[in-house]
Amino acid sequence: MKLKLLIAAALLSLALPATADFRQVAAAYEVALSDLRLPRGDGGTIAFKECAKCEYRRIRVGADISYRLNGKSVSLKEFREAMATVQDRKREAVAVLHHLERNQVIAVSVNL
Repeated sequence: MKLKLLIAAALLSLALPATADFRQVAAAYEVALSDLRLPRGDGGTIAFKECAKCEYRRIRVGADISYRLNGKSVSLKEFREAMATVQDRKREAVAVLHHLERNQVIAVSVNL
């Protein structure tokens, strides 16, 4: 019995240093559609405000950026067209995923 307990304690002590290696690599922002400025083309930047009184943040988009509309992946053109038809832009929430190490937006999604 003592041997099992000793082995379990030794294994746990080996696992503890591994928990210190976690770090945040992405940040997600939920912004109002009225506070979001999409890029005109495949490159460029996205600008958004985190709150009504905040200044706009401008972050470049990644080459592998994903635009998602109602859970479906769409092109930037389709995404822009869908956003243009929204009537109440202040009430629609858009999720923006920012990869912190690359300093790029890697995903933008909305459910209409």
